[in-house]
Amino acid sequence: MKTVITVGIGGRSFSIDEDAHKRLESYLNAFRAKTGMNLQTSEIMEEVEARIAELFTDAMSQSRKDVVDITMVNNVISTLGMPDGSDASQCSSNCENEGRSEYSSKGPKKFFRDPDDKKIGGVCGGLSAYLDVDVTLIRAIFLAALICGTIGFWIYIIIWIVSPQAMTSAQKCEMRGEKATIENMRKYM
Repeated sequence: MKTVITVGIGGRSFSIDEDAHKRLESYLNAFRAKTGMNLQTSEIMEEVEARIAELFTDAMSQSRKDVVDITMVNNVISTLGMPDGSDASQCSSNCENEGRSEYSSKGPKKFFRDPDDKKIGGVCGGLSAYLDVDVTLIRAIFLAALICGTIGFWIYIIIWIVSPQAMTSAQKCEMRGEKATIENMRKYM
């Protein structure tokens, strides 16, 4: 029989077994120590906890479990890694970090409006990040469509209304097709 603890991670409540809680706590402490960004550490830790909560929610819905176990925690740790790129298994000597070899910097792309590269609404910046095309080319296409007729204006407005804006670092990574690891999310903070 294992002890189950209720914890708040990233604004969400999770039931987590005691071994998994100790592993996650040691990972977060090691992560906090390695961030090296004294003033921004709290912001970074909030982003990390929000991403952990997303990963736990996905894992729990796929496995149909109600309690976070050590396997889920190890998978999250192997997905996120450490801020300096070192092996996350070194943060706790009693648990093995499995799955680190399958780490890749590429992930699935999602379309978001880009708030960092916007002139009006971020639609062209988001399209350029999603399609891996220069933003100037996308803007020129929209401008040409606008000059040739009003269809360019309406397409831009519809995309602006329908598509969400990339608010978090994880969404900015997904927009560019990068996995939402700590190393990648740090680039967009």
